[in-house]
Amino acid sequence: MKILVCIKQVPDMEAKFKIDGAGTWYARTDLAWRMNEYDEYAVEQAIQLKEQEQEADITVLCIGGEQVKETIKKALAMGCDRAVHVAMEAVSSLEPLQIAGIIAEFARDQGFALIFTGMQSQDRGSGQVGLLVAEFLTLPAVSTVVEFAYEAGMATVRRELEGGTRACVKVATPAVITCQLGLNSPRYPTLPNIMKAKKKELRTIPAGELLKVAPRQETAKLFFPEKRGGGEVLEGEIGELADRVIQILKEKTTVLS
Repeated sequence: MKILVCIKQVPDMEAKFKIDGAGTWYARTDLAWRMNEYDEYAVEQAIQLKEQEQEADITVLCIGGEQVKETIKKALAMGCDRAVHVAMEAVSSLEPLQIAGIIAEFARDQGFALIFTGMQSQDRGSGQVGLLVAEFLTLPAVSTVVEFAYEAGMATVRRELEGGTRACVKVATPAVITCQLGLNSPRYPTLPNIMKAKKKELRTIPAGELLKVAPRQETAKLFFPEKRGGGEVLEGEIGELADRVIQILKEKTTVLS
């Protein structure tokens, strides 16, 4: 049983972000980097499945510059068997469709029974890549998964819906699963496994060999939200408050004009 896990390296979300010189993405300098949190759940789920299905083999894939190898090594130390580094420095210039196209081009003839991705990345937050991979490969996909079970080629999952409700879905493999927070508890790599990870296969493929999808959009400008004035707290009797609200609406908005 072959499993593919797709991960992304993102900045620590507690960092102080700045806009880059081009004004289209955040500046990469002076940032601490880590594995995307949603992807940690994907890696952990793949490893748990391998522990259940003893013959399973996990490939982890990450797109980016030389720097992302540190994040790849963490996935290997957690328990993945081998890794693919799709080398591209300007990965932020890729739109979700292109990222999905790269993953699909690699996975197309590999015979993966399951492809795990995070529900979304913490920096871009599009929530599109996993589902687009499934579309490229004409595979079924289940998104925002918070419970997962597998038996005899069939995955039974629960996916999170709005309002706190959950849907139970059964899907035959091969399939794509996008993982939501809370699916499991990602393990910490142990020192012996960190040492073993150094000997595991890490293959580098230039992004140009896999990027077959032309861009359809571009980022025109990235900017921080404009600061707005503070709110006004009204106190007093209900009748007086109602009159005051009406007066404010007339003076400061066009609602009652």
